[in-house]
Amino acid sequence: MIEHKMLKAGMPAGTTIPPPRILVVEDETDLRQLNAEVLMDSGYQVDVAEDGAVAWAALQQSRYDLLVTDQFMPKLSGVELLKKIHTARLALPVIMVTNILPTWEFSLHPHLQAVTMLRKPYAIEKMLGMVKNVLYATAGIRAEIAPPVNSPSPSATIGLRI
Repeated sequence: MIEHKMLKAGMPAGTTIPPPRILVVEDETDLRQLNAEVLMDSGYQVDVAEDGAVAWAALQQSRYDLLVTDQFMPKLSGVELLKKIHTARLALPVIMVTNILPTWEFSLHPHLQAVTMLRKPYAIEKMLGMVKNVLYATAGIRAEIAPPVNSPSPSATIGLRI
């Protein structure tokens, strides 16, 4: 695992912030596993969920730095998941993966337009680049809410860690 070092103002030298934590939500098993492996090989902490309902439960139990979610899934679609995140006022960057843009939903709910879209099919390099760009754009926010030194790490969500 790659250790990302980011100093927060006032933190002693040598203090590290854990690598970004990403929740990957995809109902296609092979694609979910591939995305998770590529992200883990790039040094990220990754949890996975097979649908929006499992993802919502994970978001209630743990803090994530990024959500990468499919749009069309059983139980709870990507847009429905985004609506729940918005209603709960969770500050979470999102990359939505879809082959059909939900423009009708976006016109009804303008707050969803801030989501970064990744069109299927996509190259793994494109997904990885998008993840890096979104995390870089939100790195200042992440450093501001970093846990104190020597604090226990958030508990892992049962059944989601790969």
